[in-house]
Amino acid sequence: MKTKTIFRKFKDNGDIIALFPEIPSDYEGRYCDSYVHVGGHGGANYQLVIGDTVLATPEEYAELKRELETHYDYEIEVYRRRTPQMRDTFRKQVEDWRKTTT
Repeated sequence: MKTKTIFRKFKDNGDIIALFPEIPSDYEGRYCDSYVHVGGHGGANYQLVIGDTVLATPEEYAELKRELETHYDYEIEVYRRRTPQMRDTFRKQVEDWRKTTT
């Protein structure tokens, strides 16, 4: 299954972040899963990251994409922005997660 991914570049330091807009990282639905080269996987506030970053070019995110596909067996599907369908999938994932933790 392909993982929908949005690659962004931080304005302040140029680091690249991979956002996984369909994968929640907390059962309250505040954060989506993300990945950065130094630090690995973690939760990210999608809106805050979007405000602090610009869209990364394929050349800029190539190394991070390769790392995810090689070391973590991701099958990346790159998107420029989160779609309404991605939001719906995220909300459904949160609902399902809550059911299993209560």
